[in-house]
Amino acid sequence: MERKAGNMKDVKIEQRIDALLSRMTLEEKAGQLHQAGGSLVGAFDMTIGDIFTMVEDGRMTREEAHKLLSESKRDWQEEDLRAGRIGSYIGITSAEEMNRLQHIAVEESRLGIPVFNGFDVIHGFRTITPIPLAESCAWEPALWERTARMSAEEASSAGIHMTFSPMVDVSKDPRWGRIAESAGEEALLNGLYGEAKVKGYQTEDLTRHDALAACVKHFAAYGAAEGGRDYNRVDMSPQRLEEEYLPSYERAVKAGAWAVMPAFNDISGVPCSVNRKLLTDILRRRWGFEGMTISDANAIAECINHGIAADRQDAARQALNAGMDMDMTSGCFLENLKTLVENGAVSVETLDEAVRHVLRLKFALGLFDDPYRSSAAQERAAMLTPAHRALAREAAQKSMVLLKNEGVLPLEKHMCVGLAGKLAFDGDEMSGTWAGFVKPGDCVSLSDAMHGASIAFVPVTEDMLPECDVFLCAVGEHKEESGEAASRARLELNETDLALLRRLRESGRPVIAVVFAGRPLCLGPVVEAADAILMAWHPGVEAGNAILDLLYGRVNPSAKLTAGFPVTTGQCPTLYYDHIMTGRPAGKFKFTSKYLDSPVEPLFPFGFGLSYTSFHYSDISAVQTEDGIHAEISVDNAGDWAGDEIVQCYFRDPVARRVRPVRKLAAFSKITLQPGESRRLSFEIPFQMLGYYDQDMHFCVDDGQIEIFIGGNVWDTEKADVILTRGE
Repeated sequence: MERKAGNMKDVKIEQRIDALLSRMTLEEKAGQLHQAGGSLVGAFDMTIGDIFTMVEDGRMTREEAHKLLSESKRDWQEEDLRAGRIGSYIGITSAEEMNRLQHIAVEESRLGIPVFNGFDVIHGFRTITPIPLAESCAWEPALWERTARMSAEEASSAGIHMTFSPMVDVSKDPRWGRIAESAGEEALLNGLYGEAKVKGYQTEDLTRHDALAACVKHFAAYGAAEGGRDYNRVDMSPQRLEEEYLPSYERAVKAGAWAVMPAFNDISGVPCSVNRKLLTDILRRRWGFEGMTISDANAIAECINHGIAADRQDAARQALNAGMDMDMTSGCFLENLKTLVENGAVSVETLDEAVRHVLRLKFALGLFDDPYRSSAAQERAAMLTPAHRALAREAAQKSMVLLKNEGVLPLEKHMCVGLAGKLAFDGDEMSGTWAGFVKPGDCVSLSDAMHGASIAFVPVTEDMLPECDVFLCAVGEHKEESGEAASRARLELNETDLALLRRLRESGRPVIAVVFAGRPLCLGPVVEAADAILMAWHPGVEAGNAILDLLYGRVNPSAKLTAGFPVTTGQCPTLYYDHIMTGRPAGKFKFTSKYLDSPVEPLFPFGFGLSYTSFHYSDISAVQTEDGIHAEISVDNAGDWAGDEIVQCYFRDPVARRVRPVRKLAAFSKITLQPGESRRLSFEIPFQMLGYYDQDMHFCVDDGQIEIFIGGNVWDTEKADVILTRGE
């Protein structure tokens, strides 16, 4: 039987909530559903949006904007807080400031209801770890949980109670900037990533001072935005939504996440913020979720722009009735819920249920009995500790993917290195998108790390190429080029980077490319110009040190891609590994499904990644069991290095009532093998995983042939067949 989320209700706490609800006015109830952000003062009457716009159009530099924002004060609307018109805050990053505002809520408001504070702790707070897309390439749930635990320790010490993470949006289009925040193109990996992050953030006891409530986002299918453009529409079949996009959210919710954030996008014409099917029918009734839902920033008001709400009051009505509990910053609930209840457009019962969800979270956090959970001293002690830096370094080592190596790696320490590319010297670019509370100088650049390791290097200048044994060239995206509102129509490297690589190639000396990015890029020219390629992503505070660990062989690369890399941008979004077979699959014949001017397959496939050793697969077998399919394979380390291998198990249903994916990830195992060591691995694939929804939305599992593939990436596999005869 399907397990539901549930288990968030406590009889005594529910009684305390009942007592509070009986005393609250309509205005106070609406206030509990309002999340406030600190507006700027002292910034010449400009909003944060105005400042960002001035940076984008060149009227202000990033340095000027940072100075203006750091010197400006925030207005936290203390009078509204005293009046019970604020239920939570977003963006407070100081224990001292949080405690000051909490004191007002607890000691100076009529009912003394505490507030909670949310923040986007996406891949670290002060100790920044690799972006989620990078960290997913470790294929290691235990690591994901540990880095979440570290993030919670730091963020909670700074007065934060909730993180707007994990993001588990399956992302099959690298043009979408927010692929950087996901675990890639596979639902299973996104679900396991989300589950691990929820456990790491929350622990078993949310009242712990170092715990954060996790908010799963963006529900649902935000990663399928049309054209890869942020905030854009999503239009898909119910079957595809159920099979490819909903499972990752479900897994994170059933891991115990206390909050869910609906997405900006619509699904087939209904914005997620007002989508009752998503927020009530699926999330609460089917999955049994008992926590709190919270809109994305201003998303309720934006339903007017969508064209589904006539005005802010109509947007508030639709959102609350659909199952939205809290309004992030738009003010639509605060302004309109009293009127909506009084005129009968929203029932008192619906309003009370939303307030109940918010209060339930506050009780779960222990805020009613222990409202001041952090202090300035705790905050100072928690940040960027040696242990945290060590974990960030480990995460970076396990996240970087070796894409090419023509025998030039690992390097020897005595070699003189020509260091090229601006990104090699700019540590602040290493943090990537949504980098929490990182400070200038926190991140170790490549040049910093080489200085620290006493490695001889000479910077490459525009005027000349130095005498050296090997060139190390940093290329790729700046951190602002990926993430939210950073969709791209072209995924090719910029011309400056390409010209630099060509110049180094012409020298005749070995070239090693280190690629920094928040998404898969078109690296064909890099493959041509470089003897080795390390995909470093945006690796966080220990960037340079982790890169050298891999390049010099102190650590054997083990990461594997969780999203394929395109040859050209025009392949997107059709290059994802689990596409369905067409009636005319690509072939040499002209009238088949392909582009005339681009290969069919990606440059680097899903699951791909090299090592300094080699692994050999043999003796695959697969049989039906009472619960599904049992598959086995032998894996040998055939090289001279000890190494980690990520063994991947896929399946295919070649004949079904609906066309099925050409391959689908079923399971994986990350193992360590010494040189010459062999291991027999087994995988269990339950019948439920083999199933799908037919044309009438009935879930079914077919008898007949199932193909099993096991190997080192999606296409480099051994194959076995199983004939299912379930007798049902």
